[in-house]
Amino acid sequence: MAEGSVVAKSRTQSAAPVAHEVVAAVDLGSNSFRLQVGRVVEDQIYPLDSLREVVRLAAGLSADKRLDDASQQRALQALKRFGERLRGFPATSVRAVGTNSLRVAKNSRDFLIRAEHALGFPIEVVAGKEEARLIYLGVSHSLPPTSEKRMVVDIGGGSTEFIIGAGYRPQKLESLYMGCVSYTLKYFADGRITKGALRAAEMAARVEVQTIENEFARGHWQQAVGSSGTARALADLIAANGWGEGTVTVEGLDKLRAQLLKVGEVDRVSTLGLKADRAQVLPGGFAIMAGLFAELGVEEMVLANGAMRQGILYDMLGRLHHRDMRDTTVRQFAKRYHVDLPQARRVEVLAADLLEALTGRKGVDEATAHVLAWSAHLHEIGISVAHTGYHKHSAYILGNADMPGFSRMEQAHVALLVLAHRGTLEKVRPLVTAATDWPLILALRLACLFFRSRGALDVPLAGASHKDRRFEIRLSAPWLKRYPLTAAALKSEIREWKTIGFELAIPALDELEIGADPNVE
Repeated sequence: MAEGSVVAKSRTQSAAPVAHEVVAAVDLGSNSFRLQVGRVVEDQIYPLDSLREVVRLAAGLSADKRLDDASQQRALQALKRFGERLRGFPATSVRAVGTNSLRVAKNSRDFLIRAEHALGFPIEVVAGKEEARLIYLGVSHSLPPTSEKRMVVDIGGGSTEFIIGAGYRPQKLESLYMGCVSYTLKYFADGRITKGALRAAEMAARVEVQTIENEFARGHWQQAVGSSGTARALADLIAANGWGEGTVTVEGLDKLRAQLLKVGEVDRVSTLGLKADRAQVLPGGFAIMAGLFAELGVEEMVLANGAMRQGILYDMLGRLHHRDMRDTTVRQFAKRYHVDLPQARRVEVLAADLLEALTGRKGVDEATAHVLAWSAHLHEIGISVAHTGYHKHSAYILGNADMPGFSRMEQAHVALLVLAHRGTLEKVRPLVTAATDWPLILALRLACLFFRSRGALDVPLAGASHKDRRFEIRLSAPWLKRYPLTAAALKSEIREWKTIGFELAIPALDELEIGADPNVE
């Protein structure tokens, strides 16, 4: 890299979308895994292929919240089949998203290593509200545009998402820990459908929904919309028996309740006209739907063809067209926490230059560049809490806040870099699981160190290199002589890296010592 001042430049823009690019979404739900393949044509996605595998991850969660071997094997076999269909896809054209069961499972991390190997692509686990956002995105693109507010409900295998929005923009997002698989297993464990069991399940659902009633009750929206399998199964049953015309209604649910009690057994629900895999979890799904109808004052719910997998595709489309929700979230966080934007930008640009110098241009992929840029942009948000130890406050916020567009892994990655950007390295050494994170940490730490005075500064970075556990940063000795405080800080940084077994070499500092200038310490 040529010596001279750092020039601001965009690091996070990807290439322009290819015409008619084929993209794919994998939805790892708690009941079913789904694959959706679509073709991008300008701002639209046209479906090409879809696959569904009943996995029932939620049924494999033990009392201590661990996925059992049987459910893991079902999942891995399904992902292998999906992987065969996706063979040859570029990594940037596939996005796989895990939901509730993978959020709560204590052995999720170990399972995901095997799952990613089976699928052939990385798997993100998203928070409940991010799942809700993706669901709304899919639903809103499958319905006619309207200025009315819609409440979208998606009853999954382990959680139920509630969203109020208008057009393509969600306004309120919630995720409750109740699903058709988990409720069927909990309230109908003996396989019998009784008045007592049904009443208990419906009451439990009402208690859960009561926590969001103030914001989601009738009066806050004009139309209720159901997404995914449970809502469709209920609407199909109601229509098949002549109790409705393709929607879910209060009257239809009342009549279906009587029919379920008449059938009396979970194993016999399929006799009502449902596929066996859907019938097995219908009692729990019915109870949740009846409970939310009663608690939120819903009278009728229409059905949408779109769901989370379509939402994933449209979210990918936004990223392709440089409308990345994650960038929007970063801007909103910067505004909310009163970030010094000029300082954040200075740190972001220099950190990017340092990383590129350390690893070479080919060593910085788009995902890595994004993570470093977001970390640089948000590293000071904790100052709004307290200046002392602000990096710890920043990391806590970034690791635990709802951040639309971000997966849990991405949030954790950003939080790690922010935690590591100052202070001792010993505290983060146990948290760093990938050797590729160390150059990012060094780049961010040095960028913050150089701009500690919070003013414009020409940093004469002549180059840098990295091999194994050794870093070298090449600077101008005369420049360092003009900035003795920076030189002293760099010496401290060298000692800090040494404490965790790394060598940070800055030859210009040695030149200063050889020159024996007593004013430079």
